[in-house]
Amino acid sequence: MKKFFFQFLFLLPIACIAQANLQQYVNPFIGTGGHGHTFPGATVPFGMVQLSPDTRIDGSWDGCGGYHYTDNVIYGFSHTHLNGTGVSDFGDILLMPTMGEPSFDNKVYASAFSHQNEKATAGFYSVKLGKHNIDVELTSSARVGFHKYTFNANGPANIILDLNHRDKLLYGEVRIIDSKTIEILRRSEAWARDQYVYARIEFSQPMQINKKKSNGDQKKDFYSGTELALSFSKNVKKGEAILVKVSLSPTGYEGAKLNMSEIKDWDFEKAKKQAQQLWNTELSKIEVTSEDKDKLAIFYTALYHTMVQPNIAQDIDGKYRGRDNQIHQTEGFDYYTVFSLWDTFRGAHPLYTLIDKKRTADFINTFLKQYEHGGRLPVWELASNETDCMIGYHSVSVMGDAMAKGIKGFDYEKAFEAAKHSAMLDHLGLDAYKKNGFIAIDDEHESVSKTLEYAYDDWCIAQMALILNKSEDYQYFMKRSQSWKNVFDWNTGFMRPKKNGGWDKPFDPKEVNNNFTEGNSWQYSFFVPQDIQGMIIAYGGKEKFETKLDQMFNSESKTTGREQVDVTGLIGQYAHGNEPSHHMAYLYNFVGKPEKTTEKVHYILNEFYKNTPNGLIGNEDCGQMSAWYVLSSIGIYAVTPGNPEWSTTVPYFDKIKVNFEDGTSKVITKNLSANRKEFGLTPSKKLKNNIPYSLIIAAPVIQADRKSFKDKMKIEINYDQDKYFVHYTIEESGDHKIRPPYVYKGPFEINESCIIKAVSVVKKTNDKIVSNTISATFFKKPNNYTANIKSKYNPQYHAGGSDGLIDGIFGSDYWRKGDWQGYQSQDFEAVVDLKKVQKVSEVSANFLQDSRSWILMPTEVEFYTSTDNINFTLVKTIQNTIDAKVTETKIIDFKGSINPTQAQYIKVIACNYGKLPEWHQGFGGDAFIFVDEIIIK
Repeated sequence: MKKFFFQFLFLLPIACIAQANLQQYVNPFIGTGGHGHTFPGATVPFGMVQLSPDTRIDGSWDGCGGYHYTDNVIYGFSHTHLNGTGVSDFGDILLMPTMGEPSFDNKVYASAFSHQNEKATAGFYSVKLGKHNIDVELTSSARVGFHKYTFNANGPANIILDLNHRDKLLYGEVRIIDSKTIEILRRSEAWARDQYVYARIEFSQPMQINKKKSNGDQKKDFYSGTELALSFSKNVKKGEAILVKVSLSPTGYEGAKLNMSEIKDWDFEKAKKQAQQLWNTELSKIEVTSEDKDKLAIFYTALYHTMVQPNIAQDIDGKYRGRDNQIHQTEGFDYYTVFSLWDTFRGAHPLYTLIDKKRTADFINTFLKQYEHGGRLPVWELASNETDCMIGYHSVSVMGDAMAKGIKGFDYEKAFEAAKHSAMLDHLGLDAYKKNGFIAIDDEHESVSKTLEYAYDDWCIAQMALILNKSEDYQYFMKRSQSWKNVFDWNTGFMRPKKNGGWDKPFDPKEVNNNFTEGNSWQYSFFVPQDIQGMIIAYGGKEKFETKLDQMFNSESKTTGREQVDVTGLIGQYAHGNEPSHHMAYLYNFVGKPEKTTEKVHYILNEFYKNTPNGLIGNEDCGQMSAWYVLSSIGIYAVTPGNPEWSTTVPYFDKIKVNFEDGTSKVITKNLSANRKEFGLTPSKKLKNNIPYSLIIAAPVIQADRKSFKDKMKIEINYDQDKYFVHYTIEESGDHKIRPPYVYKGPFEINESCIIKAVSVVKKTNDKIVSNTISATFFKKPNNYTANIKSKYNPQYHAGGSDGLIDGIFGSDYWRKGDWQGYQSQDFEAVVDLKKVQKVSEVSANFLQDSRSWILMPTEVEFYTSTDNINFTLVKTIQNTIDAKVTETKIIDFKGSINPTQAQYIKVIACNYGKLPEWHQGFGGDAFIFVDEIIIK
C-alpha cells in the first residue's frame, strides 16, 4: 500500500491573506433534484431569510424545500425555506409578479419557466417567468429579501401577496402604511404548530391595491383573516423594473421595521455584492486546492449548505420569540432556530467547533434559553416550536462536545443542569430505560434506536460531569451509557429488539421496521460511539469485528420490511443517504485497518456527491450530508462527538488550509506527516482524569415461544454462562405468591399465568455486581380456541400470529408496541374455531385508527357462523362510524348481539378502506386495517 503523510504547516495570520473569491464555486442547484430537498434561492450565512422560488405546493416529500429541479412551474417567491429536511414547512410571505388581470388562484398566477433561463449563485437567484416575460432577480441580507422584477412588456403589472401559500394560515394581517409600505403578520401551522412571522414590505414605487381577498376585517388600511391575499398594481413600460424589499421578524412590526435597515437603499447590485462578500468571508475558513472544477463546486457547495442553517432568529436589537411564545432579549449572544439535532450532532456541529466556535457557543446559549423558557432542551426545534421529530436528546452531544474541546462562552453548570434534566424525564421510553437498562417493544416504538442513542447521550453527560468534578453523576451516567449491551445479541452479533423479556422473533437484520429509526439492525448494530473498544470485544475481537464490517459493506444492497425513502446510498447495508451510517467507514481505523477507511470514504466522496441537481444521495438534512463531505474530504471525522479528537483518513484534496477565528491557520497536505487527531482543538485537560466506574452487565434474556399459552409452556433463560449465573423469581398471578429466588440451571415449564424476573450476577468477584432486572409476563389463555387467518398480515405487524387475535391480551392505542395485526391493501378475514358447537349470542372485534399513519377503520365488519367450517351464515354487519379525517388515535369495538345461535366456527371479515383519499398526505397509497382481539360470547 502506498503511504501518505500529512503535516500542519506553520501558523499564518489570516489578515495577511487576500480573501479568495470562493463563492464563485457554489452551485445552489446541487441537491434540488433527487431526494436532496435543498432550495436554490438567495440567502446569506445563517440568515433569517431564504428567498427562493416555490415549485411545489402539495406538501410532497420531495418538495420539502419548496423546489424540485424536475418541475417547470413557479408559484412564487417566498422568504423562508428549509434546507434538505424530510418534513415540509416554511414558505412564508409569498410574492409573485404577474401582468394583466390579477388572480388569487395559484394555478393562474403561477408561471412556466425553463432552467435555461435560470441562474443561482451564493446569495443570488434569477429566472425568467415565461407566462408574462418577467425577469426576476433575488438577493438578500440576513433579515431582508430583495426582489427585482423587470417587466418586458407595457401594461398593468401586479405583485401578488398570498398568505395562504403552502401551510395552514391560522391568522393573518396586512396593514397598509402608505402606497409604498405594508406590514404583515402571518401565523401558521404545519410542522411547527404555531409559527409567527412578521414582515415589512417596501416597494420602490407607489402601488395600488387592485384585488383583495379577506374573510376577516376589510378596512381601507387593514385586512385580516384565515383567507388573505392582496394584489398590488402599477402600469409599467417595457423594460421597467419594480424593486421590493421584505424584512422579517419573529417578534413584531417594530422588529421588522428595524430589520429593514440592513438594506437602506435601492441599489440591488450593491446588496448582491454584499451577500457574495458575506459568503466569501465564511467560505474562506477552509481553502482547498484542486484543478478539478467539479470537486471545487462540490466542496464549496457542501460548505455552503452547512452554513444555510441554523438561522438567526432575533431582531437587530437582540429581541427574539422564546419557546414560551414570549418576547425576550439576548445578552451577549445571538439566538438561532432550526436545529435538526438528530442529524447534525454527528458532523455539522463538530465542524462548527472547528471553524465557528463563536456560533457554537451561541447555539448552546440558544439551547439553554429554550430549556429555560420551554422546560427542556431542544430535540428538533423549529421557529420557537418543539416538533419532537426524531429521537434522543442530542443537544447534550453538542454541549458535551464543546465542553470537551474547551469552547467557552456559555455556562457549563447550566448546560449540565439542562442535560441532566433531559435525561431524567419519564417520556419517550426514558422511564423504562432508566428502570430496566433498555427499552423494549412493549415500552416504546423505535426501542432499539432509542436505547442506543440514549446510551450515547448519557456518555456525553458523563463527560460533562467529569469536567465539572461531579463524580457521582459521572458514575451514574457512565453506567447508563453501557445500556447498549442489553440490546446486543451476542449469539447473532446484532442489535435486536426485545419484547416481553426476550428477543423479538422472527428477526431479519435487513428489515426496516418500527423497532429502528429510519433504518434496520445492520444500520444500528455499529452505533456505540461512546464505547468502541467495548463493542469490538462484544463482537469477539478485532478480526471478527472487521469481518462484520466487511459483511455489512459487501452484503446485498437491498432492505426488507417497510419501504423507507430515507434509506438510500446503499453499499451493502451501509446507507449513506441517512445519518446512522455516517461514522461506520471510520470504524476500520479502530481495528488497525486505516486503508479500508480510506477506500470506503473515498468511494463515497467520489460516487455519492456530484456537481448536478441530483448530486446528493439523500436528504441534505440541514447540513449534515454536506458536513460529512467537508470533514471527510479534509481527512477528519468526529466518530464520537464529546471525545476531543478526530478519526483520520487520507485527504481528498492536494492541499487544505483551515483559517481559524483567532487569526491563525493550519495547512494539511498529502506529502508531509503529522498527528491530526487534535487538529484545531483544545481538549479539556480534565477529561484525562479517568474515574473508575462499574460497567453495566447485560441482563439475561427470557425466551418463550409466545406470550400466551394453553396448558403449559417451556421457559428458557439465555446469558453468558462463562461470566455470569442467573437468579430468577416467579410470581403467579392467581395468588400473587412469589417463589423464592432460584439459581437458573436449565429450561423449566410454567402452567399458570405469571411474571418471571431474572438478573445476571457476575461470577468470581467479591463484589456482588448484578444486571438490571429483566421481566416477562405470560398469560394462560382463558379458552382453547384457535384462529385461522385467511388474509396475509404485514410481517412488521404480526402481534404474535394467529394466537394473537384470541389470547385475551388487548392492544393499547400505542400500536407501535406490536400488539396489533396490520393488513394493507386487502380485507381482513379470519375464522375462529371454538372447538365444539356451542351457543353464541355476542360477537366483537377491536380495530384501531391512526389516519396519519395510514391506518383506517374498516368500512364495515361482517360476522358469520357455521357448524362445519364450510357453510357460513351472515349473522351481523356493523358499519364504521368514525370519519377517516379524525386524526386522534381511536380504538373501536365492533360489537353486536345476535340471536342465540349454535356454532363452532365464527368468521370475521373486515372491509379495507382502500386507496387513501386526495386530502390525505399519502394520497393514492393503500390503507391499513389494524385488528387485535376477537371476542365471542
